[in-house]
Amino acid sequence: MGSAPYLGGGFGHFYAYAPFKMEYPIDRFAMETKRQLDVLDRRLGESEYLAGPDYTIADIAVWPWYGGLAKGWLYNAAEFLDVQSYRNVQRWAEAIHARPAAKRGRMVNRVQGEPSSQLHERHDAADFETKTQDKLAPSS
Repeated sequence: MGSAPYLGGGFGHFYAYAPFKMEYPIDRFAMETKRQLDVLDRRLGESEYLAGPDYTIADIAVWPWYGGLAKGWLYNAAEFLDVQSYRNVQRWAEAIHARPAAKRGRMVNRVQGEPSSQLHERHDAADFETKTQDKLAPSS
């Protein structure tokens, strides 16, 4: 759980955001990311969620990184990492993505994509209904 941001972010940095491509760190982070996807896939073959049959903070912490990779949302790297081959991770990522709270969470602080999926600031539950970018007047 604790390594997901480091590895997912490290992979993303070198694969998609570094000012120039460096083969060694891309290969190193990709290899470790795939190793963790394999560990997750085997675990999720035994259990519905990471810590057992119930959705927990472990799933909440790992899903944005590895669920995002599995869904193809991060770094345009789904094919490079062969994320479709991790069938149990795919099932898990889809199950969490279907949760209303996960859908709302993906909207907060989002600054790209459909305006209706962007909630730049959240201060109240009602903001999801009234303050997405498609509902705010363009600033002059």
